[in-house]
Amino acid sequence: MKNELLKIGPFTIYGYGLMIAIGILAAYWTGEYRAKKYGLEADHVFYFVIWCVIGGFLGAKILYLITDIKNILANPGIVLDFADGWVVYGGIIGGILSAMLYSKIKGLKFLSYFDLLIPSVALAQGFGRIGCFLAGCCYGKETDGWFAIVFHESGYAPNGVKLLPTQLISSGLDFLNFFILIWFAGRKKADGQIGGLYLIFYSIGRFVLEFYRGDLNRGSVGMLSTSQFISIFTVAAGVLIFVLCGRKTHQGQSEAG
Repeated sequence: MKNELLKIGPFTIYGYGLMIAIGILAAYWTGEYRAKKYGLEADHVFYFVIWCVIGGFLGAKILYLITDIKNILANPGIVLDFADGWVVYGGIIGGILSAMLYSKIKGLKFLSYFDLLIPSVALAQGFGRIGCFLAGCCYGKETDGWFAIVFHESGYAPNGVKLLPTQLISSGLDFLNFFILIWFAGRKKADGQIGGLYLIFYSIGRFVLEFYRGDLNRGSVGMLSTSQFISIFTVAAGVLIFVLCGRKTHQGQSEAG
């Protein structure tokens, strides 16, 4: 668990940034391969990735600013700190909205590309959480159990104490989500259902895992963390998307019959 992986003169390669980069590249390559497999225009994948990365980073930063508004008002300088202060749900929302906007501009069927690329999002998140593990952010609660990790050089997690490795658990869930979505892609009944499943699986996993997080600066809504509160709505949205898309296709087939 060391964020500074390699120094080359004045340049430093950080584990968190490296994993984010690997995740983005893996998402792009996977999306391009699957676009060719399912007969969609692979050339658009590159631009979807660019738009979603930009929109995702903006969304992640904006939601962080909203959840930590009190500290920001007290110390406005932290807005310019790009090494910290990102909320995953903001990135997901920002990325989806960016994809919708790009689809609208190019006249593409959003739900088709939504299903195509959302497994790649889960894949990228899996690598991103490994980056969190290397940096020590998003750490878990203290534990006396055997399933624990001890940080020694983290600038985020408390050093020298046994913590639940929530980053690795989250990474494992993201990779599992990716493989489930890929498996279901060939069995879906309608466009949009893969996107709906992603929202359901990610939201449930995130809601549960939040109980074991030890970093307190995540915002809260009543007894729930901000992410848990958002998870309630995203899992509901996922169920709604999955059901309505399937029902619309079923109705279309019935009318055609």
